[in-house]
Amino acid sequence: MGTVLGHLKPELVWNHFEEICKYPRPSKFEEKIAAYVKSVGERNNLETKVDSSGNIVIKKPATPGLENLKTVILQGHIDMVCEKNRGVEHDFDNDPIQPYIDGEWVKAKGTTLGADNGIGVAAALAVLEDKTLKHGPIECLFTVDEETGLTGASNLEQGLLDGTILINMDSEEEGSLYIGCSGGKNTQAFFKYNPEPVPADTVAYEVKVAGLVGGHSGLEIHTGRGNAIKIINRLLINAEKNFGISLAQIEGGNKHNAIPREAFAVVVVPKNQETAFKAYVAEFNKSVKDENATVEKTLEVSAEPHSMPPNVLPAGLQSRLLLALYAIPHGVIKMSADIPELVETSTNLATIKTENSTVSIVTSQRSSVASEIIDIVDMTASVMRLAGAEISFGDGYPGWKPNVNSEVLGIFKSTFKKLYSKEPEVKAIHAGLECGIIGEKYPGLDMISFGPTMFGVHSPDERLKIDTVPRFYELLQNVLQNIPRN
Repeated sequence: MGTVLGHLKPELVWNHFEEICKYPRPSKFEEKIAAYVKSVGERNNLETKVDSSGNIVIKKPATPGLENLKTVILQGHIDMVCEKNRGVEHDFDNDPIQPYIDGEWVKAKGTTLGADNGIGVAAALAVLEDKTLKHGPIECLFTVDEETGLTGASNLEQGLLDGTILINMDSEEEGSLYIGCSGGKNTQAFFKYNPEPVPADTVAYEVKVAGLVGGHSGLEIHTGRGNAIKIINRLLINAEKNFGISLAQIEGGNKHNAIPREAFAVVVVPKNQETAFKAYVAEFNKSVKDENATVEKTLEVSAEPHSMPPNVLPAGLQSRLLLALYAIPHGVIKMSADIPELVETSTNLATIKTENSTVSIVTSQRSSVASEIIDIVDMTASVMRLAGAEISFGDGYPGWKPNVNSEVLGIFKSTFKKLYSKEPEVKAIHAGLECGIIGEKYPGLDMISFGPTMFGVHSPDERLKIDTVPRFYELLQNVLQNIPRN
């Protein structure tokens, strides 16, 4: 099967992961990877079902003599965040991901790797095909469209699952066991306008902010990474004040759940201010790089000549938009008082786009406390309403309340200690796991989430630590052998 990763251990997991990389799997367009997942069940003569949303369930009977063990659900999602570096030629609808080994990591060439959650899916497929593993009844649940709204889990049909224990394999830190997660909601703003003619005696420039690290808007919101939209807006609002620029177009970010790495704006500058404007951009580039030097080592801000745009935003709307972008909160709002180093509430200024005489903005709010989600949504919406925007809200998704007395948590802890002679860390995660939604669909599930070590998910810097994968699979195998009887 695999040619680049097939020599890595455990071969069954890595071969499935490399095979998964061959199949395009953007959110909402998972048909090709779904066909592969189903083929694994069918070629092993396992009961395979697909619900109306495209979620797949494959059931593997217990090893003879272990039929009375509690049924375990292994769960992961088959879609991935599709991000690439600017200038990289890659069609996520048709081209395979190209994994490669870089020292102790597996990475992808110029794109996201999709280890989130491809490695969890690969582990579940390996369990289905593992002839040596002793286990009770197993149900593997592969959900769709996790990354753009958790809609697969939200629309999961009743009656598909019989298990009482759910093991989610969508976490990213070896040695950590997750027993809770945040809920979330998106808040969108729309600034509609009537375009105005380009002012006379002006020249056009494209302003660009690029080279930022980006990353997951929940897991890495506390790391101090730069937000490209915030940075470009800071430049634009000062250029408006000092040089009288007019804004024709602004774009930034790609995903609601990713910290924006790049942003672009087309502006027109009075000819008599052109030299001063260029000098200001150069000075701004230096100062913002100095501010972010520790975290953002490749940040660059530039302005290059551009073809003249057909029109610009009205001056009044431009001012209201830039002021709103300056005031919209971004980052950590509150840390947890109960779990050390856990972000409790945050918000991400995620994307901005100019299209059809409308500037649209997407922000995403997260919290493990339901009332705090409402509060930060209201705060974000209030800023944009004051600026005259129309507001809409996403449906949101529930959090998952931690249970420190969980039976499966006890099994994982004791198994981990026996294998590695140390205690695992028990945590909650500031991100939306499907556990909260599935737990609402199937009340009473005993749930846990774990995984190997990954960094940079949702960005082209995504990487999977090779030596954590064997231990991830070893822990899973041993836990499955220690599941109690009904």
